[in-house]
Amino acid sequence: MSDSNINLRTVKAMRYVTPLREGGSLPAIVEGDDDGLYVLKFRGAGQGVKALIAELLGGEIGRFLGFKVPEIVFVELDTRLARTEPDPEIQELIKASGGLNLALDYLPGSIMFDALIEQPDSTLASQIVWFDAFTANVDRTPRNANMLLWHKELWLIDHGAAFFYQHNWNGFLENAKNPFRQVKDHILLPFAGEIEKADAQLAAQLTPEVLRETVALVPDGWFDEAEEQRKIYLEFLTKRLAGEREFVKEAIDARNAQLLHV
Repeated sequence: MSDSNINLRTVKAMRYVTPLREGGSLPAIVEGDDDGLYVLKFRGAGQGVKALIAELLGGEIGRFLGFKVPEIVFVELDTRLARTEPDPEIQELIKASGGLNLALDYLPGSIMFDALIEQPDSTLASQIVWFDAFTANVDRTPRNANMLLWHKELWLIDHGAAFFYQHNWNGFLENAKNPFRQVKDHILLPFAGEIEKADAQLAAQLTPEVLRETVALVPDGWFDEAEEQRKIYLEFLTKRLAGEREFVKEAIDARNAQLLHV
């Protein structure tokens, strides 16, 4: 994404292809009415619509910052697709997810990133660590990298665990300045030797206009009180960037602590 004008396509799910059972919320590959294949995230799954909000915000912020992120699309899901599925669990998931869902473009032939085989350069690793600390993404660890190698490039996927503070809605804004101590478990932290430089480069790109346009992408129907809740997400992002960013210091300290124990 080269500028702040963000727009997402909407496709209609025509066929349920196969579940991806490595995901805790049973995402699935579906075929769209444009003949494309997509990894569908169901609004009726475990974490509900908040996981879709995190996926959308995290993915589009990442794309704006220049990371490789599969195209994100809205997907209209007709509950009648459940009729052809023999698995009762999948039937129930489809029935609970009628309407507007979210999906990522399927990357055929991609493989999961393995830090023992591939090691990104310090600049890219530092930028990804910064991005995940900013978005409070708890799910980019050695256990589950949520990064794919496709055509020899690193792609970021699965941002549904970002903004995990939102699951405690009453304390969501209070956590805008949280240092995000979970960064110590980030799979790329050992390679991230330029976090301070990444901070200077990336924070400046996320202008209020960019953040406002990104939050505006979230459909009204995914909120209980759209206007008020949209303002809270925007305020969270704005506060997180303002002033001294504790999550940057935390990431640098966590990496230094790792180096001491090598």
